[in-house]
Formats: sequence, C-alpha cells, structure tokens
Amino acid sequence: MESLIKFVQDEFIQKKDFPAFSSGDTITVYYEIKEGEKTRTQFFKGVVIQRRGEGASETFTIRKMSGDVGVERIFPINLPALQKIEVNKKGKVRRSRIYYFRGLTGKKARIKEVRS
Repeated sequence: MESLIKFVQDEFIQKKDFPAFSSGDTITVYYEIKEGEKTRTQFFKGVVIQRRGEGASETFTIRKMSGDVGVERIFPINLPALQKIEVNKKGKVRRSRIYYFRGLTGKKARIKEVRS
C-alpha cells in the first residue's frame, strides 16, 4: 500500500524547486489569492516554527507578529498557489519544532542568526 501511494505521488504531483529551509529560519512565502475573477500575489513573512510530514503531504508552519497578536499560517509544500519562497535569515535553534517560541515576547523572542 505504501509503495502504491508513493508511486502515485511521484507520477502525478509536480515538484517545485524551493530553497532549503528549516525551523528557526525567517522566510517570505509568496502565494496567489483569487478574489472573484481577479488574482493577486500576497506574501507572508515570518519564522518557521515547524516542518511536518514528508513527500507530497509535507507542510510547514510560519509565525509572525502583527502588532501584539501572533499570526500563524500552515502551508502545504505542494500548494499550487505557492509561487516562491525566499529565505531571509538562517536561524540557529536546537529543536525541529519550536513551539516554545509562541510564549516568548520582546528580546527573548530573538533567534540567533547563522552567518554563511
């Protein structure tokens, strides 16, 4: 059964070339929004909290602060509306899922940047 699912995913789902990113990185995701008959491109810039799944069902969660309110958005990696992903900063974190980041505010919410 697993091999059948993998076969269908490999054959019918288009792979997009996105840069490598992991949790702790600050990225900008550009995606297309349809409003009636018009389409426009919107971006969401924030810190990657987690990457979950593998293959076609992989998703990643981004968190940003909008004023005093934290906003999180989950994107499937194979979303047809995704246009591009830019990695703005590489972050150094010790965990692959940084849920503790939700409770941090102010200077404690900074993530150390990795210079490359």
